[in-house]
Amino acid sequence: MSEFQQQPATLEGGTDTQPQSPTTSSRGVDPCESQDLSPAQPITKRQEVCRVAAEMFRRSPDWVTFFREVLGTEGVARRVFSKQEEMEAFEQTAEHAEIQVMVAKLREKSRYQTESNEPTRVITVRLPKSLHESLKAESHQRRTSMNQLCISKLLQIIGNDLVPSD
Repeated sequence: MSEFQQQPATLEGGTDTQPQSPTTSSRGVDPCESQDLSPAQPITKRQEVCRVAAEMFRRSPDWVTFFREVLGTEGVARRVFSKQEEMEAFEQTAEHAEIQVMVAKLREKSRYQTESNEPTRVITVRLPKSLHESLKAESHQRRTSMNQLCISKLLQIIGNDLVPSD
């Protein structure tokens, strides 16, 4: 575990126990759940971000609000992991994976609820016809829109080695 993951969290309202999250990882362990923390063991930054996310998830916000407040550019994760290398390391943890599951569950609920009041933005992406056709086929197979599929793909974390530099 790296140095920044060992440091106590600095967010206001931090406690030494974790609320139960509504989901568990593939190992059957909920990374947002308390891991036998005692008063002598301070909460790590990862645990604090996960605790805040779990509390917010229980309030059942729309997925856009949840994403903005937890993983967005000014969200709790970016405030706690202010250095790029810290954020990249956090993105590889079970806690981050658990937060991604929460986003997905809230997105699923949003199909039946009204969307966020946050304005939307449009981007134009140039892509090869073959990639467009693949996305179209995948969205049809998954019985979802291309927009929903592309948002799902954009929410995933990819390593720097997979992104070509300009």
